[in-house]
Amino acid sequence: MFIFLRRRMLPAALLVALTGCASLSADHGFGEVSEVTKQRLGQAPAQPRSEQEHSEARDTVQKLLQQPLTADAAVQIALLNNRNLQADYQELGIAEANLVQASRLPNPGFSFGRTRSGDNLKIDRSFSMALMGLLVLPTSSKIEQRQFEVSKLTTVNRILQVAAETRSAYYQSVAANQSITYQEQVESAAAAGSELAGKMAKAGNFNQLELAREQAFHADAVTQLTRSRQQAVVAREQLIRLLGLGSAQITLQLPPRLPELPAQRPSLQDAENLAMAQRLDIAAAKLEVEGLQATLGLNQATRFINVLDLAYLHNSEPGIPHETGYQISLEIPLFDWGGARIAKSEAIYMQAAHRLAATAVDAQSQVRVAYQGYQSAYDLARHYNDQVVPLRKRVSDEYLLRYNGMLSSVFELLADAREQANAVNAAIDANRNFWLADSEMQLALGGSLPISTPAPSSSPAPAKPQGKQP
Repeated sequence: MFIFLRRRMLPAALLVALTGCASLSADHGFGEVSEVTKQRLGQAPAQPRSEQEHSEARDTVQKLLQQPLTADAAVQIALLNNRNLQADYQELGIAEANLVQASRLPNPGFSFGRTRSGDNLKIDRSFSMALMGLLVLPTSSKIEQRQFEVSKLTTVNRILQVAAETRSAYYQSVAANQSITYQEQVESAAAAGSELAGKMAKAGNFNQLELAREQAFHADAVTQLTRSRQQAVVAREQLIRLLGLGSAQITLQLPPRLPELPAQRPSLQDAENLAMAQRLDIAAAKLEVEGLQATLGLNQATRFINVLDLAYLHNSEPGIPHETGYQISLEIPLFDWGGARIAKSEAIYMQAAHRLAATAVDAQSQVRVAYQGYQSAYDLARHYNDQVVPLRKRVSDEYLLRYNGMLSSVFELLADAREQANAVNAAIDANRNFWLADSEMQLALGGSLPISTPAPSSSPAPAKPQGKQP
């Protein structure tokens, strides 16, 4: 019997060798994800697996933290150390496992029966295979292959999102720290004015209205400074979370000021079409629709016959020639004709098709909004740097000359110092908003923007009251 079985099982064994040998890759497709990310972002992610790789990643993070942090360095740390991102990488392994599982033959079945009736012994043997699983194997593999590709695109898109969030948090934190410097100057000037007003009021040289005004200025400055310090803490902690830093690693060395603006107003030709070609969420949605279309076709093909098994039988009884033969088992579509399954597949397919169209519409709108905000933010920041702040400095210089000539009071000088610091704070906000818009624009396009040359520094030095002090 076993010789006969070996002879009959040879084609099945060959089929197993050819079709059922799919195996998991070493990196679950992460190499392709890393390559695409490097093309889009200029930096490659890492997925440490061994203890040595984890140690190397920690050393790299520690080395980057020992020097003033740049936006690119912050992104590099996030790609290495952000645990949510590392968790997203595991989706690749799940998708590849589904692909390998769909590419393998279903396990055959073997049944053995031994019954006795008096002195008669009967032995039944059968070897079965799910024939329908073999027939739909190529289509199922293609469907899961598409899902694997969707998972790769989704992972790259998630990396780009984390990179954009990290850049935004970095600029928020740097701007918050830079703003505190000028808020402290405002508070210092307001405190000096309030103190001087109090002394002059005691001497009878200042009325109560002017005293209350100076004290209110000081109280408001203290409020603004406290709020700025709290905002700096919130921005810093947001950056720390995105970098995946623990309590022992939270010592960040941030630069004292934001980067300089590009020398020229950024301009992109045909931004919408560029986004349509580069956006990974659109590419992933297209692949998902193609996969659902294939699933719909598979369900339609197996609508009436969903279960089909083929079995080889070998029965034996003492004194009776052995019985051999074949058995086919199939599901009779008596009550379930597969209509509900087809309707569900059609609904899921149409749902995905509409979502693809919505994704494309949303992407075009996002690019238009991001591009408009990108250019407007640049114009506003440039206006503050080139017009507002220099004019405020010119006014301060004139007040200083008038004060030195005894034509202005010390209160006018202190009030001007407050106004100049407020103008500088507004300029910091405008510069921060440009860099936030830059990060948003990169994400909207699905890739890095063309590199522009920084403009010469036009930001003024910290505003300080100058001249003779009373």
